[in-house]
Amino acid sequence: MDDIFAALAHPARRRLLDLLFERDGRTLGDLERQLPQDMRMTRFGVMKHLRVLEDAHLVTTRKVGREKHHYLNPAPLQLVADRWISRYAAPFVRAMSDLKTQLEERTMPMTPSASHPSAPRHVYELYIRATAQAVWDIITDDAKTPLYQHFNMTSRTDWRVGGSIEFLMGDRAVIAGEILALEPPQRLTMSFHARWSPEVAADQPSRVTWEITPVGTDACKLTLVHDGFDGETATSKAVVSGWPETLSRLKTLAETGIPFAMEPAYAPAG
Repeated sequence: MDDIFAALAHPARRRLLDLLFERDGRTLGDLERQLPQDMRMTRFGVMKHLRVLEDAHLVTTRKVGREKHHYLNPAPLQLVADRWISRYAAPFVRAMSDLKTQLEERTMPMTPSASHPSAPRHVYELYIRATAQAVWDIITDDAKTPLYQHFNMTSRTDWRVGGSIEFLMGDRAVIAGEILALEPPQRLTMSFHARWSPEVAADQPSRVTWEITPVGTDACKLTLVHDGFDGETATSKAVVSGWPETLSRLKTLAETGIPFAMEPAYAPAG
């Protein structure tokens, strides 16, 4: 966590994270132009700050054609919160934060977002002290369903390309999809159709890709890309709260064998 706090210590780096929070997937040139006048610096200076944020895993990047797009990676910040915010205090902390945001939005105009049709929408990256095979075994184990157990879900999957995948609350499927790619233990891609409320059910299915890269002999890097949204949808807004917690739980389970218990940031309606 020392790298995280060191990265956050500089105001220019915090501003870069703010810019990515306002609109993810920005290029280096875009970030350079959007810095306020009192923080203007050379292109090389912006690159150095971005490198510090990447080294702290607060920013991850994806190549889209010839361009390099930068994404805010909230997973490390979720781990910081998990360390000092108890599962009992978490709902109250979130409620206070949500109230503050709502009150401020009444007097502060929201920054309009520009779309990047070919760029991923949400990108998260996490390092886990477990082998790629161990992480793969958790993700693809319907008996454990560790990623969604905080909603008391079960999963039912036909583990083959073209097979169906469902996450259920009781007998009701709240997430449904199809296996699009299955490359053990490195890559899993599935379509993602949220059905927990009428608003998200009206959206077209999006796409979720899990990429697992070995790091040494006993660790791996997990990258989750959620893209394929049809513009700014109810689903694209809803999953922002869920994925960081999901990845935090997965990391804890993979490293300790014990599921991490905490009240969820949001729960499917109904």
